[in-house]
Amino acid sequence: MTVEVGTLWRQRSVMGMLVRRDLAVKYQSSMLGYLWSLIDPLVQALIYWFIFGVLYHRSGDENMLGHAGYPLFIVSGIFAWMWMSAGITESAHALSSQSRLITTMRVHRQIFPISKVFARSVEFLVGIPVVLVFALIFDGYFTWRLIAIPLGMLIQGVLLIGVSLILAPLNVLFRDVERMTRLIVRILMYSAPVIYPLARVIGTPGDPSTLPGWFQFLYQCNPLVGIMELQHGAWIAPMFPSAQLVIMSATGSLIVFILGWWVFNRAESAVLKEL
Repeated sequence: MTVEVGTLWRQRSVMGMLVRRDLAVKYQSSMLGYLWSLIDPLVQALIYWFIFGVLYHRSGDENMLGHAGYPLFIVSGIFAWMWMSAGITESAHALSSQSRLITTMRVHRQIFPISKVFARSVEFLVGIPVVLVFALIFDGYFTWRLIAIPLGMLIQGVLLIGVSLILAPLNVLFRDVERMTRLIVRILMYSAPVIYPLARVIGTPGDPSTLPGWFQFLYQCNPLVGIMELQHGAWIAPMFPSAQLVIMSATGSLIVFILGWWVFNRAESAVLKEL
């Protein structure tokens, strides 16, 4: 795997070309172009704010967020989640939708699903200035904790690459994977603290959770939990995750990455025959 990663690094120019092509094709026929990468998450954030911040607002939420406003919490989570959601969905089709390129270009085939992950990461980076504006408006914290943003991106990128290397070849071999992917994305959305605080699951010192301890532990084993807490905690100090949670998230993401590399290599020859 180390040798193959080195080969991918030497072929980074091809990766860059695929990322630029992907972004250009996605927005070339759109009037608003790259603005859609901001409009989509902002509209979703507005919907969730209205539902959970207005209609179902609960007393005690302010204590979980410190002085920060709930819109900042939603926006900081949604932009990270949109990268996750789009990365999973589009990388699953990375091989089946580019069969001609894959069978003619002499490059490592891992480049194709990985390029989808990097293309969607560009959209996430474009959204960071928007989150910054929300942090200025809704009393975000500007401290050393902002280092959580690149750390969260690194862990999320490793996780997404692993997931993409699993789904891309399986989607070629088993067409049911496309439906399964949509289901997985829905489940992941609510299995991590994207639109609700982590304290709702694990409780706080003054308000302990009623959920069993084994469930709380399994919940925190989800790598997305630590990733989302890093994105929230960068701007909202009380939500900055513990070192244990970050380590669990990084370890889980690395395991998925290694598993994805193994699955891709095992399935590559069968995928090429199918394509």
